[in-house]
Amino acid sequence: MNVNQVLESTLSPDASTRNNAEQQLLQAAEVDFSGYVSTLAHELANEQAQPHIRSAAGIALKNSFSAREYARLRDLQLRWRERVGADVKISVKGLALQTLASKDSRAGQSAAQFVASIAAIEIPRNEWPELMPALVQNVGEGEDHLKQASLVTIGYICEGEDTELRDSLVQHSNAILTAVVQGARKEETNPDVRYAAIVALSDSLEFVRTNFENEGERNYIMQVICEATQSGDSRIESGAYGCLNRIMALYYDKMRFYMEKALFGLTILGMKNQEEDVAKLAIEFWCTVCEEELAIEDDNALTQAEGGTELRQYFNFARVAAREVIPVLLELLAQQDEDSAEEDYNISRAAYQCLQLFAQAVGSDIVQTVLGFVERNLRHADWHWRDAAVSAFGAIMEGPEEKMLEPLIKQALPVLIQMMDDTAVQVKDSAAYTLGRICENVSDAIDPQTHLAPLVGSLFTGLSSNPKMAGSCCWALMNLADRFAGEPGAHVNPLSPHFPDSVTHILRVTESSPEGDAQLRMAAYEVLNAFVTNAAIDSLPIVAKLSDIVLQRLEGTIPMQQQIVSVDDRNILEEIQTSLTSALLAIIQRLEGEIKPQSDRIMHVLLQVLNSVGAKSSVPDTVFATVGALANALEEDFSKYMDSFAPFLYKALGNREEPALCAMAIGLVSDITRSLGEVSQPYCDAFMNYLLQTLSGTSTGNQLRPAILQCFGDMAQAIGPHFEKYLSVVAQVLNQSSTMTLTDGAFEMFDYFISLREGILDAWDGAILAMKQGKADSLRPYVESIVKFLHLVAQDPNRSEALLRAAMGVVGDLADAFPGGDYGEALRAEWMTQLVREVRSSQEYSARTKETARWAREQIKRQGTGQGTAQGSQLS
Repeated sequence: MNVNQVLESTLSPDASTRNNAEQQLLQAAEVDFSGYVSTLAHELANEQAQPHIRSAAGIALKNSFSAREYARLRDLQLRWRERVGADVKISVKGLALQTLASKDSRAGQSAAQFVASIAAIEIPRNEWPELMPALVQNVGEGEDHLKQASLVTIGYICEGEDTELRDSLVQHSNAILTAVVQGARKEETNPDVRYAAIVALSDSLEFVRTNFENEGERNYIMQVICEATQSGDSRIESGAYGCLNRIMALYYDKMRFYMEKALFGLTILGMKNQEEDVAKLAIEFWCTVCEEELAIEDDNALTQAEGGTELRQYFNFARVAAREVIPVLLELLAQQDEDSAEEDYNISRAAYQCLQLFAQAVGSDIVQTVLGFVERNLRHADWHWRDAAVSAFGAIMEGPEEKMLEPLIKQALPVLIQMMDDTAVQVKDSAAYTLGRICENVSDAIDPQTHLAPLVGSLFTGLSSNPKMAGSCCWALMNLADRFAGEPGAHVNPLSPHFPDSVTHILRVTESSPEGDAQLRMAAYEVLNAFVTNAAIDSLPIVAKLSDIVLQRLEGTIPMQQQIVSVDDRNILEEIQTSLTSALLAIIQRLEGEIKPQSDRIMHVLLQVLNSVGAKSSVPDTVFATVGALANALEEDFSKYMDSFAPFLYKALGNREEPALCAMAIGLVSDITRSLGEVSQPYCDAFMNYLLQTLSGTSTGNQLRPAILQCFGDMAQAIGPHFEKYLSVVAQVLNQSSTMTLTDGAFEMFDYFISLREGILDAWDGAILAMKQGKADSLRPYVESIVKFLHLVAQDPNRSEALLRAAMGVVGDLADAFPGGDYGEALRAEWMTQLVREVRSSQEYSARTKETARWAREQIKRQGTGQGTAQGSQLS
C-alpha cells in the first residue's frame, strides 16, 4: 500500500475515491495494526511531508482510537494494548510527542489528539508516567508553538469522558495545574498560548479539587483567571469567564470571598463588553449562580424532609446581586438582532434566560424592578425596547408568588393581546410567547369569561399572520388547551365554546398548498392535536367530523407520490403526511372505541401510505403509532386488518438499517398483542423470529434489547399458556442479558443498564403470569435464575423506582404461581424480606410502587397456605 497515495485519496472530493481509501486504511489496520500505527505516526512526524498528508495521517490515527459506542471504543483500545509491542509503543509515542514541536500547527493539533487518545488508555494503568512531566516541561521551556500544542494536548486529555481516565487524572493534578496556570498568566506574551492554557484550565478544573482546597493555591488560580478576564483578547476573556462558570458550579462553597472582592464587579463589567462572546459568558456566570443556588435549596429541603442536619452552604449570591445585575440584564434584552434565526443564541436571548433563572432564584423580590422597566418601555417608539419590555414580563412568570403575579397579569392581559397587533413582528412574537408563559405557569390569572375569547382569537390571528410567529403562537395555544381541559371525562370545559371556531381556523390555515409555509402548517397541526386531545365530551361530535376531513386530506396525498420530481418535493409531501397522520392519531386516541365506524377507511389509507413511501422515510414512524392507537381502540376487532398489515410490520422488524423504525415496530408488536390477546397467537411465531434475529445483530440488538425483552413479556401476557413454546429460548436470552454489569461501564451506560434490567423483569413477569394459567410447572427450571437475578438487583445500588416496582411484581407473581410454598424458603430469605420492606416503606417512592410491594408481601405470607390470588401484579 502506498501510504501517501492512500492518505491523499482520503481527502478527495470524490466520494467513491474517498471511501475506497478509507476502506484500505481499515483493512491495513485489521491486518497489521502495529505496523499501521507505526507507519502513520512516522508520516505525521515527517517534517518533509506535505501538510495535508500529515493532517490526513493524524485523522487516520485519531479514527483508529475513536468510536461513538462504548463497547467499540473499548475494543479499539484493547487493540492498542494487546496487538502493539512495547518497542513499537515507545517509538509511536515518541513520534507523537516529537510532532507537538512541529511548526506546522495542523500537524501539532493532530498529534495532540493522538497523544490524548493513547493517554486515555495508558494513564489509568500508569503505563505512560513520563507524559505529564514532558508536557509540563514543554510549557515551561518550549517555543511558543510547542507550548500551545502541549497545552491543547492537556485540554484534550482532561475533556475525555472515560471514567477510569477521569479518576486517574486526580493524581496528576499538580502537573496539570503547573502547566496550565503557567501558560495562562498575564506574563505570557503569546495570546495563542495563553488562550490554549485557559481552555485547558477550564477542562482540568474538575481534577484539581485538592489544590482548590488549599487557600494559597486557590487564590493564585483565581487571580490568574480574573486577570485573564481583562486581557484585551476576546478569546482569552471568553475562556476566562467560562472558567469562572465552571468554578462556580464545582466550588460554590469556596466562592464567598471572591464574589465580594472581585467577581461581582468583573462579571457586571463583562456583561457590558462589546464583544458578544465575552458578554454572553459573563451573563452565563450569573445563570450558573442561580442554577447552583436553586439546586442547593432543593438539596437542603430534601435533607431536612428526611430529618438530616448536614445542609449545604448557601450564600444567597443571586439575591444580594439582583439589585445590580437585573437592570443590566433588562438593558441587554433590547440588543436583539432582527436578522437572527430562531435558534441563534445572542446576547438578548442569554439575558432572557438569565432573567428567567433570577426570577426562580429570587422570587417575588424581582417583580418591582422588572415591572418598572416594563412600564417605562411598553409604549416605546423603538420596537427593540417594546420587545424587551414584553419579554421581561414573560421571563418572571415562574418564581414569584402567584398571588403577587395574578393582579399584574389581569391588568397586563388586554395590553399583551393588543400587542399581538404590533407593527413589529418581533414584538408580536414575544407577546405570543409571553402569553404562552402565562398559560403555562399562572393560568389561574386568566378569567375564561373575560379573557379566553380575545386571547384565543389573537393567538389564532397571529398563527396565520406570519410564519416567524408560528412557533410561539402554537406553543401558547397548546399551553392554553392543556390548562383549560378541565377534569378528565368532563362533559364541558372552558374551551368548549371556542372549539368549533378554533378547529375551523386551524383547518383554514392548513389548507394551504404544498408549496405553502411548512413551518406554519406543522405548527397549526400541532395546535389541532392539542385541542383534540383536550376536547370535552360535548366537542366529540366535532372531533368525529374532523376525522372525515383529515382522512380526505391524507387520501389526497397518495397520488402526489407520483408527482415528486425533487428532494424538496419529497420532504414537503412527507411533512404533510406526517402532520395528517399525527392528527389522525390524536383523533383516534380521543374517540377511542367510537372511531370504529371509520376504522376500515383509516387502515386502508394507512396501508396505502406505507405502500407508497420510499426508503428511509420518516412517515412510517407516525403511521405505526397511529396503527397502535387504532389497535388499542378496537382491541380484538383489529384482527381483521392483521393479514394486510403484518408484512409491513415484519419488514420494519427486520430493518436493521433504521433502528428508530425497528424500535417503533417492536413497540407496535407490544401494542397489537396486548390488544388482540390470544387472537394474536398466529402471528407470534413470526414476531418471535424477527425479534430474535434483531437480538443477534451486535449493535442494533444491544440498542433495542430492553424494548425486545419488554415485548416478550407483553406477548406472554397476551397469549397466556401458549407462550410455553417460546419459554426456553426466552429464558436463555434473559439469563444472558442478566450477566451485564456496570463495573467496567461508563456513567453514560447507566440509563441503558437500568432499562435492560427493567426489560428482564418485565419479560419474566409476563412469562410467570402466562404460565400461572395451568402451566406453572414449566417455570420450575427457571425459578432459581429468577431469584438469583432478583438478589442481584437487591444488592446493586444502581437501580430506579421503576426497576424496583417491576421486581416487586415478579416477587408477588412468583409467590402466587406457587402458593403451596414450593419456593417459600427462597421467597422468605432475609435479603428478599429486606428488599420488600425497603420498597414498601420508602418515602421517596410513589403510592403505586409501595402498593405493589405490599401486594408482594401478602403473596409471600400466603406461601404454604395454598391460597393464591387471581389478581396478579397489575399494580406493577
